[in-house]
Amino acid sequence: MGAMRIAASMRGVHYVLHAPQGDTYADLLFTMIERRGQRPPVTYTTFQARDLGGDTAELVKRTVREAAERFRPDALLVGESCTAELIQDQPGALAQGMGLSMPVVTLELPAYSKKENWGAAETLYQLVRNLLKPQAPDQPQHDPKAWMAVGRRPRVNLIGPSLLGFRCRDDVLEIQRLLTVHGIDVGVVAPLGAEVSDIQRIPQADLNVCLYPEIAESSCSWLERSFGMPFTRKVPIGVGATHDFLVELHTLLGMDPPTAEEGYRCSRLPWYSESVDSTYLTGKRVFIFGDGSHALAAARICSEELGFKVVGLGTYSREMARSVRAAAKELGLDALISDDYLEVEAAMADAAPELVLGTQMERHSAKRLGIPCAVISTPMHVQDVPARNSPQMGWEGANVIFDAWVHPLMMGLEEHLIGMFRHDFEFVDGHQSHLGHRGGTDQSTEADRQSTVVVSAEEQGPVWTADGEAELKKIPFFVRGKVRRNTETYARQEGRKEISSETLYDAKAHYKA
Repeated sequence: MGAMRIAASMRGVHYVLHAPQGDTYADLLFTMIERRGQRPPVTYTTFQARDLGGDTAELVKRTVREAAERFRPDALLVGESCTAELIQDQPGALAQGMGLSMPVVTLELPAYSKKENWGAAETLYQLVRNLLKPQAPDQPQHDPKAWMAVGRRPRVNLIGPSLLGFRCRDDVLEIQRLLTVHGIDVGVVAPLGAEVSDIQRIPQADLNVCLYPEIAESSCSWLERSFGMPFTRKVPIGVGATHDFLVELHTLLGMDPPTAEEGYRCSRLPWYSESVDSTYLTGKRVFIFGDGSHALAAARICSEELGFKVVGLGTYSREMARSVRAAAKELGLDALISDDYLEVEAAMADAAPELVLGTQMERHSAKRLGIPCAVISTPMHVQDVPARNSPQMGWEGANVIFDAWVHPLMMGLEEHLIGMFRHDFEFVDGHQSHLGHRGGTDQSTEADRQSTVVVSAEEQGPVWTADGEAELKKIPFFVRGKVRRNTETYARQEGRKEISSETLYDAKAHYKA
């Protein structure tokens, strides 16, 4: 899938994938989620069980030949799926020996030990390396400030955006606009929308902007070693990070760096964070999980720009585990490095957050736990690929993030207020919030109710009195389940058979001590 993302992002590149018939489902991810009008440029060998007794290597060569003649690509990628790895046909080596007229890039992607982002990074790296290695000088000498002597505007490349990335299309538009305002031209955007000739023009720029380290860092590092081209390390997600990115970029190019006031002029997030209206949001507990770049950016925005309290931070990007662990340590947390969504859900429940920032998987988990959630990273679903322009990077990206993260919390406030005042004479019976049937109810989440029933049946736990239940209902719905569980645990430890409002306050004092 990672290799397919790179091939589908580019023009004039075709991917021959040695794979069984069932692996062709991957096309749906581009037509359904990205909502593109064309299939990805991929040809499958589509071998079946009966082919395994014959010469599958000949099937590979025939498929490669037919794809080259039909599509006439400028470059051909050749790889194999996880199932085809077991056959060991070596499709890349077979294609290399066929004497094709276009460059053939062999992909060796260990699907059983690596993940999608690594596959995309490795594919882009191999493509860049194969196409640019003949141009690499023996002694790389590259001056990012040479544009001054030539008498032109500085020029940079944007490396990393791809299809099925999180808001990559919109990020590119926002960063191009931002750089234009600062008098900086964009030479090549790769792989999104790039051709083979564009890849070959990469060394003509003054430096590379590494927009998505998961995808682009290995390619940018090779370009730095082979051509001497520096690249940026700051990812411009959030007001502070966008300013840091501009300062880094201007410094590398020998330009005067901008002041921090630009962020206050171009984004509404800084003003709101300092206004009295944001008081309700101060100290809100947030659990963050996603790819490395977006998780790190979210942690900084939450802790430094919105005044939230980060109670959980993690990533599935093991390549960026060190950076995420360092960021978590600064926040007094232990980072969660895992690709097991059930482990992430358990950590989320233990942290008892009031907002979850995660992937599509965390959205499902948060829904089960009754916690508001905003998706900040892939994996994602179709609702996270809007037709409108909705970037995450730059000043406008900070505005989009501000809306996406603050609104769920404000809606949570509405839910809590309706729950608190449901007995007020001005409220009609059964009044509901934006959450429909959940609005104004005093029930815990489904998971909490089920766990309570199981505990009561197995351990003959304490019974809640009427005044105890009434006091519990005054607690915000997003932490009510944890308070219920803690109080019942305290009551069992103390040998109390009933939980009254007094027991509830005793439990609160016990856990605060």
